[in-house]
Amino acid sequence: MKKNNDESLIIDNKEISINKSSNKKLLYILFGSIFVLYLLIGYVIYAINVNDIDLLDFNNNNVELKYTNTATTSSKNSGIYIIDVSGVVEEVMPSIVAITSKTLISSGQYGPSIFGFGSNRYTEGAGSGIIIAKNNEELLILTNNHVVEGSSELTVQFINEKSFDAKIIGTSERKDVAIISVKLSDLDSDTIDSIKIATIGDSDELKVGNGIIAIGNALGYGQSVTTGVISALNREVTIDNYKNEMIQIDAAINGGNSGGALLNSNGEVVGINSAKYSSSYSSSASVEGMGFAIPITDIKDLINDLMNGKEDESDITLGIEGYMTNSSSFMGYNMPTGFYISKIESNSIADKNNLEIGNIITKIEGEDVESVNDITDVLYEKKKGDEISLTISYTSGREYKEKTIKIDLS
Repeated sequence: MKKNNDESLIIDNKEISINKSSNKKLLYILFGSIFVLYLLIGYVIYAINVNDIDLLDFNNNNVELKYTNTATTSSKNSGIYIIDVSGVVEEVMPSIVAITSKTLISSGQYGPSIFGFGSNRYTEGAGSGIIIAKNNEELLILTNNHVVEGSSELTVQFINEKSFDAKIIGTSERKDVAIISVKLSDLDSDTIDSIKIATIGDSDELKVGNGIIAIGNALGYGQSVTTGVISALNREVTIDNYKNEMIQIDAAINGGNSGGALLNSNGEVVGINSAKYSSSYSSSASVEGMGFAIPITDIKDLINDLMNGKEDESDITLGIEGYMTNSSSFMGYNMPTGFYISKIESNSIADKNNLEIGNIITKIEGEDVESVNDITDVLYEKKKGDEISLTISYTSGREYKEKTIKIDLS
């Protein structure tokens, strides 16, 4: 290869000319295209950010809030839609009642009357109920056992704000369920025209996250409505020493809501509002949005039995009251650990099986009794007619002796 003076190259005896002016034009076109592309990119960035925060301007020290561009936002995303449950509530409210109970108690100057001194007085409680059926003579209402338990008088107020006397038809302490009734002959035509029988749903179909509606006589002020979702299913909750699996909800539940209806979106009763967790301690320990309802499907057979005058065959109680002796306050008396019987109900299982006040139940079915739940858990698995063994400590002179007895649960 050699180079000629006229700016040409001779390669393998072939001459190739080089045109300097053509090369310069190509360079100009290349640089010009890059510049135009740069301008185009800058314009696009400007167009994108003209209504937004300039995220690419790192030299901008001003901080601004980002707002929705209402001119380009779809109307479907322009706000939060609030679910209107007024139609369901209007349909179901005639099925819900407010219950007032009166309980006679004795009180003395320093607490409950012990030796007959002191005065008798009534205390009032508020609850709710659900009209679930009627027969030829009575309107039947479902509620919680703890709403009506021990009551001397019961009053039911219907949607038209008229009140009538009611009586207890059947109860299950274990499931915290009760059926009360109002005589149809007591109801006037206005009340009969105002009320409805509730529709029962299937709580087995519920899923976590389903929307629900709770109606009840909150704090005794009258019927009110709260809404929420199913927070959890099959929650184990202990009420009056009985464990049951319940529906956890985040709808507000307060005193007086007990016995009220938990509804699905179709207005069907899927539960009985029964309890809430609360705390009286510091604000850091406060509890909100933890209400519980009895699943209606779990108790449908029990409800049918109670409505038709049958007893709850699974509702077994010994008929005793007392306290545990495993606290430090009993250590100086050399009392064995167990459940001390301080009261026995007349004609109860304990009464018929010759248990006595002062007996201490130390074992049930051969297992130590260290809490009340140790007794109730065993009874929970039994049915009427079964038999259990109890180990009893009793006083003999200045010492405790022990014996094991068989208890007939029929």
